[in-house]
Order: sequence, then structure tokens, then C-alpha cells
Amino acid sequence: MNRSIALAGVLAALAVAPLHAAEGWQTIDNPPAIIGADGLPHQATCSGFPGTNPRYRFWVRPGDPKKLAVIFDGGGACWDDLTCSHPSGGVLRQPLLQFYTPAIPKDVDPSQYDGLLDLNNPANPVKDWTLVALPYCTADVHLGSADHVYQKVARPGFPRGDTITIHHRGYDNFMVVLDWIGKNVGPDLSDLFVTGASAGGYGASAHFPWLARQFPQARLSVLADASQGVSTPAFDANGRANWNVQLPAWVFGSTPLAVPSNDLLRRGAQAYTGARFAQYTTTQDEVQTGFYGYMKVFYGPGGNCPLITPDWNRQMLGTLSQYKTSLPNFRAYVLPGTKHTIIGDNGFYADSPAGPTMAAWTGAMLDWNPSAPAWDNAACPDCLTPMPCRRPAP
Repeated sequence: MNRSIALAGVLAALAVAPLHAAEGWQTIDNPPAIIGADGLPHQATCSGFPGTNPRYRFWVRPGDPKKLAVIFDGGGACWDDLTCSHPSGGVLRQPLLQFYTPAIPKDVDPSQYDGLLDLNNPANPVKDWTLVALPYCTADVHLGSADHVYQKVARPGFPRGDTITIHHRGYDNFMVVLDWIGKNVGPDLSDLFVTGASAGGYGASAHFPWLARQFPQARLSVLADASQGVSTPAFDANGRANWNVQLPAWVFGSTPLAVPSNDLLRRGAQAYTGARFAQYTTTQDEVQTGFYGYMKVFYGPGGNCPLITPDWNRQMLGTLSQYKTSLPNFRAYVLPGTKHTIIGDNGFYADSPAGPTMAAWTGAMLDWNPSAPAWDNAACPDCLTPMPCRRPAP
């Protein structure tokens, strides 16, 4: 699962590096169709982009039966002819124009990755938990339930070619995994942690209520990594429409497209006041700003600043400030720079200018003992100062 930059810095990033040998992970391959918790039929699948394997699988690592962590993977997104015509992974051999991961890479499983999935690191706060890892291959930030036909675009400015059908079935995949969890995880769960990186952060933010309903007695924590939801109104209303976005109505209402991307976690925290919610980001995340730049150009207008990175930065910090002011159960962790995601790499354990390591900060989030160290907002010096909206002097 590699990370590279697409058009104007746009790219799907998983931000994890192969590292460890297999250690107890079990593969649930090609799971059967089910009737989901929503009462509807669901079949798991990947995008079906021509030349890729549509078969879906997910992974489970048995651990403490009373503690469950559900981890959503990332990998970009697509929503129109151009973006959906250019997946990553060398399918079209155009490394500068890649928007999403179309299939689960062959011979890959969580034991190969670092960060939260490094079960050999004593600083890992979930090393002894039962873990369920959901890969991502549907280009809909885990929220879709539709098959959509796009016109194939070779590259900008070229004539349109054949059509392609993309299975935006991230929600269906989650329903299949949720069904497995319901049948295999005991009802006496005490702790539930739902997290995800990049596109997976939106999956965690949107789908955690289904898991919370499954385990109402469990202490709930939700962490969105590098998924701040800075987008444009036109993208939220129109770009996502091809996915047939599915959100639990008892939290988000009956009109999913009316919920802005940056409002998912806020509404969840308002609905579950006894739970803990958190976001991680860097100040100039190259992938998030890249996708925002595409939205601003093709689904504009965006914010008031004409420069993409400062515009994204100012909106991101404004949203975090609103969250922290209005939500007593929300915290944020902010680092400097352009790096995208942290829960899947060595940065999770690295010394930090924000104070505690991300691993220690996550551990404090998951420690509900009244005598535990305080779980506070964390940010590097000057990280909460908005970037100026002006071009630098020559």
C-alpha cells in the first residue's frame, strides 16, 4: 500500500510501510452476502475497475474478548469521470494522476504494517485488543451503496472513451463486516475503539453508531486520522451524489448529502455525549490539501483565500476550534508539516513537538480510569495559528 501524489498533489494515501511478520491475523476472504443490521441485503466487493480483482476480504486478530478496535483503511476517492478513470497501483501506468485504490493489493495483510497495527510494540495501546481491520477499495470513503457508470478519460483534454462501472459499495462492505462482528464478538464488550486513516477516518466517523448500537454497554472512543472534511459545498451536494451515501439516520438525519463532510464527527459527538471523539492532522497535509484543490477548481467556490493550502489550513483550524469550544468530549492532536496520516506508521510512536507521542495520547483517550493521566488537546507551538492568506514576498 504505497502513497504518492496525484494531480496538483492529489492522491490516495495509506501511509503505512511493510514491516512485521504475520502474528495471529486471520483472513475473512470473500464473505457471503448477508441481510444487514439495516434489514437490507449486502454483498461485499471492490470497485471492479477493469483489470482489477473485485474480490473483498478483511482481517481479524483475536485478543481480549472485552476490548474491540475496528480500523478502517484509507486510499483516496473518486466521484466523476476524471477521478474515477485514474486509480492508483499502476493500473494505467500514469503515476502523476492517481486518485484511489481500486482493489485490495495481492498478498497484503495487516501484519505487514506499523503504527497501530504493530502488535509487537509495547507502547501500542491496543496490542492486546481484538482487532478488525477493514481494507478499502470502493473509492467512496466507505460510505457508498451504488454502482455508477463513468466515461473513461485518458487524461485532461483528451477525448472521452469507453465507459467504466465503479462499485461504490463501501457501506455494503461495512455491513458485511458488522454482521461478522455481531456473530463473533461477545455481547459483554467493555471497550470499543473505532478509528481510521484518510478515507478510513470518514468511515469511522460515519459508521461508529452501528457498532455503538451493537454494543451499547461498551465505552466508546472514535479517532479520525487525517480526515478533517474540508471540502466545498458543491462537492458535498453533488460530488458525493454518485456514491448514494449511507449514514445512520438516528444520528445524521434522513438526508445524507445535506451533512457537510466536516460535520460528521461533530454530529456524532453531539449524539454520543458519553463517548470520546478525536481528530489528528498536520497543518498542511499534502493529500487533504490536494483533494481540496481539485474540489475548489472543479466544484468551487471554496473558501475566501485564493491559495489552496492556506485556505485549507484556515478552514481546518476554524472547524477544530468550533469542535473544541462546543464539544466537551472532543480533543485534537495537531502537528506541523505536510505529512498525511499517522496511525499506520512509525510516527505514531515518535517524539512529538505536541507533547505526548500519538501512541501515548491515544492510550490516554482509551484509558477511562478516573485516576488516569488527563487526555487533553495537543498541538505543536504555532500549529494553531492560521496561515496568512497572502503570497510570500519574492
